[in-house]
Amino acid sequence: MKKSKFPIHYQILLALLLGILFGYFLPAQVKYISWMGDIFIRALKMIIIPLILSSVISGVAGMGSAGDLGRLGLKTIGYYMFTSLIAILTGLALVNLIQPGTGVDLGLMQQTDELGLGSKSFRELLLEIIPVNIFETLVQGNMLSIIFFAVLSGFFINYTSEKSRKTLTAFFESFFELMMKITLFVIRFAPFGVFGIVALQVSRSADLAGLAGSMGRYMLTVIFGLLIHACISLPVMLRLMARIHPLRHYRAVSSALMTAFSTSSSSATLPLTIESVENNCRVSNKISSFTLPLGATINMDGTALYECVAAMFIAQAYGIELSFLQQMIVVFTALLASIGAAGIPMAGLVMISIVLSAVGLPLEGVGLILAVDRILDMFRTSVNVLSDTCGAVIIARSEGEKIFL
Repeated sequence: MKKSKFPIHYQILLALLLGILFGYFLPAQVKYISWMGDIFIRALKMIIIPLILSSVISGVAGMGSAGDLGRLGLKTIGYYMFTSLIAILTGLALVNLIQPGTGVDLGLMQQTDELGLGSKSFRELLLEIIPVNIFETLVQGNMLSIIFFAVLSGFFINYTSEKSRKTLTAFFESFFELMMKITLFVIRFAPFGVFGIVALQVSRSADLAGLAGSMGRYMLTVIFGLLIHACISLPVMLRLMARIHPLRHYRAVSSALMTAFSTSSSSATLPLTIESVENNCRVSNKISSFTLPLGATINMDGTALYECVAAMFIAQAYGIELSFLQQMIVVFTALLASIGAAGIPMAGLVMISIVLSAVGLPLEGVGLILAVDRILDMFRTSVNVLSDTCGAVIIARSEGEKIFL
């Protein structure tokens, strides 16, 4: 994407502010501009699956040997597990310290039937990673299964004949290049999409002030935990593991963070995340095409922190005291549930049902947090994407790449 005199992240920020003002002062007129957000989200969804499929296959195939794939995969998974665990423990410490659920009015509870909360076991979730029908999986958009199939495909391309390997590698690299061209075209319209999305959300939140009064401590606990992770934990890792100045990195990926905040979708933000990390941080396509799509699927630091705080908040609201062992189960379950959370708006709200079931908390408690979830979703998605970008540069540095920040 060509750089303009008015960079896209500033365009997105301006669109965000204008959307807030429009939605607040002209809520009845939002219906005339909300279609911009709908079109932008549909365009992003259009490119997500082919982009992930082509980028992971070409990235894995380009690694060459099983040793390279194993080393890079181990580093990536290890980073994602470590940062998610740090985020969860941060949330657990804060929720026990602040006690946001004490004295909450249970009359705020809302119906949760429309969320379609499931009761799948972890065994079922793990089994579903292996697709029975890859074409059905592509249609349904099951990201973990798509990633699994793409990694297998890219890996075994290197074990085909020389002619087939070159043909397949060239095809998926060309396909990925095509998808990036389409992606950059769609990104040009991000400010218009953000304007429509934010205006619509603000117009629907007329009673936001009243809800904030009752749920303020809960919201502040989640946001404070996310800020600690984004402003302390991740910067320390960047400094120690990659020797990179955090502020310079944050500026380099600011457009992706703005998009993540406004869309509440790490998957929808993925195209811009890849573009920012490759062009601004100078991370190679070999690293970014593997770590970022995988991170958008399984690295959910913000979501993991939120799930832990939300579960503890619901327990406090119902007057249920969780033992140390039960709180550790919450930590472990939040870690696994965050891995299975799709990179779409409110995915974490659905996955919280697994955490609640693990320690015997009522699923109806989700109704307590439903009203303010959309706001928190914007913050936690930004942290999810930020952690992905930090992981990409840290792993790239560990592979000997020079990061220009």
